[in-house]
Amino acid sequence: MGNLGCTTHGATMVIPAPGFDPAATLAALAEERCTSLYGVPTMFIAELADPGFEGHDLSSLRTGIMAGSPCPVEVMKQVVTRMGMEEVTICYGMTETSPVSTQTTATDSLERRVSTVGRVHPHVEVKIVEPETGRTVPRGPPGELCTRGYSVMLGYWGEPERTAEVIDAARYMHTGDLAVMDDEGYIDVTGRIKDMVVRGGENIYPREVEEFLYIVLDAQVIGVPDARYGGELMVWVQLRPGAEVLTAEALREFCSGRLAHYKVPHYVHVVEEFPMTVTGKVRKVQMREESVVLLGLGEAASVEHA
Repeated sequence: MGNLGCTTHGATMVIPAPGFDPAATLAALAEERCTSLYGVPTMFIAELADPGFEGHDLSSLRTGIMAGSPCPVEVMKQVVTRMGMEEVTICYGMTETSPVSTQTTATDSLERRVSTVGRVHPHVEVKIVEPETGRTVPRGPPGELCTRGYSVMLGYWGEPERTAEVIDAARYMHTGDLAVMDDEGYIDVTGRIKDMVVRGGENIYPREVEEFLYIVLDAQVIGVPDARYGGELMVWVQLRPGAEVLTAEALREFCSGRLAHYKVPHYVHVVEEFPMTVTGKVRKVQMREESVVLLGLGEAASVEHA
């Protein structure tokens, strides 16, 4: 999107390094007087936490796009206040929809930009349906987000059966994401259906827990097998620079009275970085696999990991 936008409008593209490097990005922003910055939330988090952040003049920054995964509210606020990106927008989409279906605008309120992924793009349709029946739900109740239009792919190359699993007869792409649409058409993506954790009959969506854990630099919540409850919550965290070691007990104490007891992560794993795709998205599948090994192949471990 960034490359095509610059090409069609005659704007300059600045590529700071062969791969993402927060220090190189900050230096390029200041030296080249960039006005726009693109990235996924983990990239913005790394830039804000870079030890040399305050030494760079980012006064030229005005706008940009943050997309790829849910943006923590506190991160968005810091991007606006500390980086000066008052017109930054949030996008939502997937590779299969080329790649964006909804977006906030530069004139949307900060509240809209931190709590929604905006409204549907021109010439694209979206609807929210009951995952089990496919029935379109009214505005307000949650359901699976589906999108249709010129941007939806023809299909997975050479895989008609897999294509049929996600694109229905009406050419709607079933995203696998749970969302809510309000009366003005703004959409809030609440989580991935496949990421939902069932603990003792209660459904838990990782994002609502991740958003709450603002005491750490970044948090990723996953479900791990549990003999008693069927599933249990585990959180991988990156601590803020200079922060003390975080234990499972300290995290539970912080969450007590603030989150329902069944939403409090049972396991805490502190890491320097999360496993990422080449585009900076967190690989939760890999995190689950590593966690199962770390906790003893899915057994109901009682040992804290921190």
